[in-house]
Amino acid sequence: MWTANGWEEYEVLDASRGEKLERWGDYLLVRPDPQVIWDTPKTLRGWKKRNGHYHRSKKGGGEWEFFDLPQQWDIHYHSSPIGKTLTFHLKPFSFKHTGLFPEQAVNWDWFGAKIRNAGRPVKVLNLFAYTGGATLAAAAAGASVTHVDASKGMVNWAKENAAASGLSDAPIRWLVDDCVKFVEREIRRGNHYDAIIMDPPSYGRGPKGEIWKIEDAIHPLIQLCTQLLSDDPLFFLINSYTTGLAPAVLTYMLSTELKKWDGHVDSQEIGLPVSSNGLVLPCGASGHWERRNDHE
Repeated sequence: MWTANGWEEYEVLDASRGEKLERWGDYLLVRPDPQVIWDTPKTLRGWKKRNGHYHRSKKGGGEWEFFDLPQQWDIHYHSSPIGKTLTFHLKPFSFKHTGLFPEQAVNWDWFGAKIRNAGRPVKVLNLFAYTGGATLAAAAAGASVTHVDASKGMVNWAKENAAASGLSDAPIRWLVDDCVKFVEREIRRGNHYDAIIMDPPSYGRGPKGEIWKIEDAIHPLIQLCTQLLSDDPLFFLINSYTTGLAPAVLTYMLSTELKKWDGHVDSQEIGLPVSSNGLVLPCGASGHWERRNDHE
């Protein structure tokens, strides 16, 4: 398992009975997590002294309960592969989210090192780019990035994160668009990228109501995206939160669709360390394709 263990301002303190206790900077949140099916004693003081608690409804959805939590606050992430401190605005909003998935830092470090060590300009396409964690990490490492998300609100949020991180002048192209339709248009335009990142939702809708279901749509999108890769691609990264897509499935799709290039695929579960017991909370899976080095 690949573990995001480089955070100083975020940690999972404990997890039990369908919930996780997290520290986001100065604030403690309790949020539901479907992977937490075990029942261990909730003895840590933070379970009762939380600043916010998202309660899942049995009918679906849920709502926040707040105890002295600001409307917005920041946390920071720094690692040597990225080479710069990233700043993220956080705020509790619909369906338990805060605007950041901290486990993705393990992917930021991986591709940050690849970009910094490439020794050449790198063009990155980031699809389903959300509030810009991967976009900022890639830009900070030296890449030019095309950031695509169907939500105007999320793209604006990502721009604010870029400004807070000192990346307002970085070569980032911000686009509100349906990811599949954007890729199809880029193919027709003849544009190419050295690296592709995609972090699709399990289920979602585009700007005009287009339905996205990952089990049906992910393989055709990978096939399309291979047409956007340059002659000398650097990497291709897929992240999935869907429990039905095992790491081996990601490996199979990447291996079969990128076989024309001499590369290597590795896929693993990704996770976050739990402070109270030293175990790791699973947070989905990622698949990495990377071009083989000449000496391999």
